[in-house]
Amino acid sequence: MATAVNFNERRAPVDILLLHYTGMEDGEKAQQWLCAEESQVSCHYIVHEDGRIVQMVAEEKRAWHAGAGSWQGREDVNSRSIGIEIVNPGHEFGYPDFCDAQIAAVIDLCGDIIARCRIEPRNVLAHSDVAPGRKRDPGEKFPWKRLHEAGIGHWIEPAPLAGGRFLTLGDGGPPVEALQEMLSLYGYGIGRSGEFDRETAQVVAAFQRHFRPGKVDGVADVSTIETLYRLHHALGEG
Repeated sequence: MATAVNFNERRAPVDILLLHYTGMEDGEKAQQWLCAEESQVSCHYIVHEDGRIVQMVAEEKRAWHAGAGSWQGREDVNSRSIGIEIVNPGHEFGYPDFCDAQIAAVIDLCGDIIARCRIEPRNVLAHSDVAPGRKRDPGEKFPWKRLHEAGIGHWIEPAPLAGGRFLTLGDGGPPVEALQEMLSLYGYGIGRSGEFDRETAQVVAAFQRHFRPGKVDGVADVSTIETLYRLHHALGEG
């Protein structure tokens, strides 16, 4: 166990498992940074490319990995979550595919945490899900489908990319309000203004990264909206 120093006491029970990528060129440097007081960040676990798992913060403590954000209308995601950093340089450094051994280790770790903490599938989340205006990790290359097939997280086959009508920046009215309502009901932090603003585009892009990764552009096309409907239907909400 490596010892991170940036943590404090939880203020709420754990009900979220939050996945990140490290976003640094080197895994060992990322681990050192997560242990450094000056970083003002930490996490519970880091998973290296070879599948090695290092615990950084005890699960009962509040690690500082999520930052500002919300899920299901509640803030202080750090208090509610266990955070796993997955070594990958991320979008700023070429964003390679995740390694097979690494994902196998992530699946084992997540499965253990979910069983012990009784975390619901819809609360196994990307950092970008809770902070869509700030974060892109673990990104559209992360194999959410593979995790779901192992019993981890919520997933449904995305609707195929196709043409047709779409909603984008500057649009407004009842269709946009309905889209915002569906995203909010699923858990995303989004207002119901009826205006397709920058916030809405950011949330749509976060949704795409997780559930419709074939095209991430923040435009609510037919495929994106249909995939969102399918998720709600699978949960008995549509």
